[in-house]
Amino acid sequence: MFPMEASRLSVSARRRAGDDAAWIAVVVLTHSRVHLLRKCVENVLGRASPATREIVIWNNGSTDGTRAYLDALDDPRLIVVDHDRNIGQNAYARAFALTSAPYLVELDDDVVSAPPNWDATLLDAFRRLPGMGYLAADIEDDPHDPAAHHRYRVYEYETAVEDGLHLLLGPTGGACAMTSREVYERVGGFKERKNQIFFLEDEAYVRDVEKAGFRVAVLSELRVLHNGGPYYDANEPKEKGEYWRRRTRMIARKEAIKRVLFRLPFFRRLNARFDWCIPPS
Repeated sequence: MFPMEASRLSVSARRRAGDDAAWIAVVVLTHSRVHLLRKCVENVLGRASPATREIVIWNNGSTDGTRAYLDALDDPRLIVVDHDRNIGQNAYARAFALTSAPYLVELDDDVVSAPPNWDATLLDAFRRLPGMGYLAADIEDDPHDPAAHHRYRVYEYETAVEDGLHLLLGPTGGACAMTSREVYERVGGFKERKNQIFFLEDEAYVRDVEKAGFRVAVLSELRVLHNGGPYYDANEPKEKGEYWRRRTRMIARKEAIKRVLFRLPFFRRLNARFDWCIPPS
């Protein structure tokens, strides 16, 4: 469904209209959690600067009040896609294909608050950092949010300052993150997986970006509030829960193997020299 007149312009026409401008397209995927989507629209998309000219919200077969809420929105930048079933993260590739902007943002529907002009802050930093391929906003520390738990209590980051910008170098996710169309097209964009509807599409994209020789980082002075996990969404899709259970088991096995290896004095010395892996927590 394309409810707004502006969204009826062809992709090629919109691209010709803004070839030389620094402007942004934002893509949001959502599935049956209108209580979070509403906050994302009002407190994040509603605080975007004029640099954001395209917003695609892909409704992944929601069965709650999501469709009615989206039908009531009136924003000339907006393209709403109502898909008949939940195709999960595979929708990113299809949604970004509807955009024409030179800079692209993937925004989780459970990012519920951001500072005014957050998109312009991200764009300014991205353009100032040479070789940048994927730049993410930092997230606020929320004890109920699993992503915040890993950000503040599990992951280890190096800090850096470039051109007055404060960066975190380490695991970089896509709760709110920017890439450029140049990088996106060079690495083949977000991929689809036929047998999975939930997977870490941002992790896979980051790997492709780094393989292509571009940089990834977190912009630490830009923080958004992420309300992820079962505390905020008690009805998460079973595929998402199954994915995280498999991943948790895999990480536990790897940590157990590393603990055995790090008991060997020679392995600890060699790892310090060659930096094979992060020591077990």
